[in-house]
Amino acid sequence: MGEFLNAAIRALIGFTILLLFTRLTGKKQLSQMTIFTYITGITLGSMIGEMVIHGGVEFMEEIEAMVLWGAFSFIVEYVGLKIPFMRVVLDSEPAIVIKHGEIQVKELRKMRLNMDDLTMLLREKDVFTIRDVWYAILEPHGELSIVKKAAKQSVLMEDIGLQPQDPSYLPGELITDGTLIRKNLLEFGKTEAWLIQELSKRGITSIKQVFYAELSEDDTLFIQKK
Repeated sequence: MGEFLNAAIRALIGFTILLLFTRLTGKKQLSQMTIFTYITGITLGSMIGEMVIHGGVEFMEEIEAMVLWGAFSFIVEYVGLKIPFMRVVLDSEPAIVIKHGEIQVKELRKMRLNMDDLTMLLREKDVFTIRDVWYAILEPHGELSIVKKAAKQSVLMEDIGLQPQDPSYLPGELITDGTLIRKNLLEFGKTEAWLIQELSKRGITSIKQVFYAELSEDDTLFIQKK
């Protein structure tokens, strides 16, 4: 029983430290993960796993090491925010891998990329031929930003003299699995009476009959019944 309690305490402490770390590092850890933040997260996770599974008499020392590791990570991130040079050292700089439609071979070699890697990154941006690309920039977190050649760019409405109105809100769900999302209803400036009236136009007598309902930015309602 004592061993089980000790394991539960170690797991709870490890979970708490990891949760605090992920919350304090913000969304960059997920959406803009650099090599540094990736290694930092992996190392901390490994340390916590070792503590939880193999915890022993050095329990307090292990906690201290994890707290210090997290603190060092925050300090380095803070320094990177304040000092541009350190930001370059930690996260590196964007690299132009296609310039004026020409592949920059030296940059590719510097980034340890081959042509298969480059074409794969282009396909992820729905570009299937290098001939369509005017500029391609490899960002520090590994994603590719591209500027297509003028002849290959999408036509904007303003290019053909149209001036559409910007949407008042983003599309959002009003009903999910028969449950009304009141928060979104208020956000869109709608009432439950309005929604019931709209449902009745589709022959629906109860919100419970609806699996999913979404209000689009053009004020139209998408409804799928159960």
